[in-house]
Amino acid sequence: MIVIDWLTPWEFSPSLLLMFFAGCWLFLRGRRVHRVSAARQVLFWVGVAFLYLSMHTRIDYYAERMFFIHRLQHLVLHHLGPLLIMGAYPGQVLRAGLPMSWRLRLRDFRQSRPGRALQAVLTNKIFVPVLFVVLVVGFLIPTVQFYSMLDWRLYRFMNWSVVISGFMYWNLILDRRPSPPAVLSPGGRIISPVLTMVPQMVVGAIITFTEYDLYPIFDLCGRAIPGMSALTDQAIGGLTMWVLAGFVEVFGLLFALATLMRLSAKNRLPNKQDIRRAKQSMVAPVS
Repeated sequence: MIVIDWLTPWEFSPSLLLMFFAGCWLFLRGRRVHRVSAARQVLFWVGVAFLYLSMHTRIDYYAERMFFIHRLQHLVLHHLGPLLIMGAYPGQVLRAGLPMSWRLRLRDFRQSRPGRALQAVLTNKIFVPVLFVVLVVGFLIPTVQFYSMLDWRLYRFMNWSVVISGFMYWNLILDRRPSPPAVLSPGGRIISPVLTMVPQMVVGAIITFTEYDLYPIFDLCGRAIPGMSALTDQAIGGLTMWVLAGFVEVFGLLFALATLMRLSAKNRLPNKQDIRRAKQSMVAPVS
């Protein structure tokens, strides 16, 4: 199969293309305002490329017909792609790429009560890690997986939900700032990947060693690799979740550890007085 066949979308999505083009356009515009190192640019563009290839090429066809390819796809959507993009710290760059009128509206919205409430939910240190794990494990429940693969609306919801939760989670873990203003403390950014890694690895191990077909939907759709048995496909998919997803989370943990050491070397770790003052400022009435 030639390259153009691989790059041809299995299911063309104008909304997905619009979001990719908008993100790339904002990053290119914002780069003129903020200095972005070559390493950050590489992380951003590689992450964008991984997400696009996983969602809008013929790979999606195979992900619908092989469990282990489906797991590899979600490894990129949930872990690797968002981690790479958030590792480029694109927030300020993307905001700088907005037209001035849009930036002012975004600033006003973030300062409004609904904006603060939305930001509190999207960066909640309990809700975000729990959602990160629940979406991965929940869609692996055989009944949920069965209907998600049959209904195109549920299938797209499944893929987009894991992407969004991935961005929310890695936004917390890869934050380089001390706490406050960062939501998670430097130590919490190290502990969180351990806590989210364990249930995913346990579920991956269970799938790997199960001796009957948990996901007959892939036989129903017609496996793209006829010579591979259902149990072999299932075992490779379980190993993908057990080993590869765990490896990506270890990388996030090491990054958080490096942040802790850097903040400690610069004497920027918060003390009790800093935390008390931050809490007082949060509860202070808005004039």
